[in-house]
Amino acid sequence: MPQKKNPDPMELVRGKSARVVGDLMTLLILCKGLPQAYNRDLQEDKEPLFDSVNTIMGMLEVSTEFAQNITFNQERIQKALPSGFLDATTLADYLVNKAIPFRTAHDIVGRSVALGLSANKQLQELTLVELKSINSVFQEDVYEFLGVQNSVKKFCSYGSTGSECVAEQLNFWVSKLEIK
Repeated sequence: MPQKKNPDPMELVRGKSARVVGDLMTLLILCKGLPQAYNRDLQEDKEPLFDSVNTIMGMLEVSTEFAQNITFNQERIQKALPSGFLDATTLADYLVNKAIPFRTAHDIVGRSVALGLSANKQLQELTLVELKSINSVFQEDVYEFLGVQNSVKKFCSYGSTGSECVAEQLNFWVSKLEIK
């Protein structure tokens, strides 16, 4: 349908991945319990193997074409990011760093989100007084954890969403794939 704006090719790639996993399971079950020599039942390994290779090659072609031609509406993304309390997890991390058990931190974050919803505010827009009304552990440094940008920066382990980590992975793959 022309009005459809979601990335349909990626839905198909995701769907094809189920087929590849099915082929893998076929091969694993086929090889389970084999004695040490060739058996005639191994002739059944060709079809799932070749199917997987062909499917993955098609998935890579579609993904490559998609990646080279996708564009993002940065303005719309920036507007939409703050909604939805994306920084709630980072707020829980803040509380855990303040020696609050995670179970308790989870409850405090839940009450903070509820307060934000009732006041029609994002977590970063709540005042320190409002946050302290939920729990006295909150200090001015909480704002270093709140907001989309701060939240993304706080995740900086290998493979995480931190800007530095993403840049490092991009550089690695550009070099590895010899992309110019």
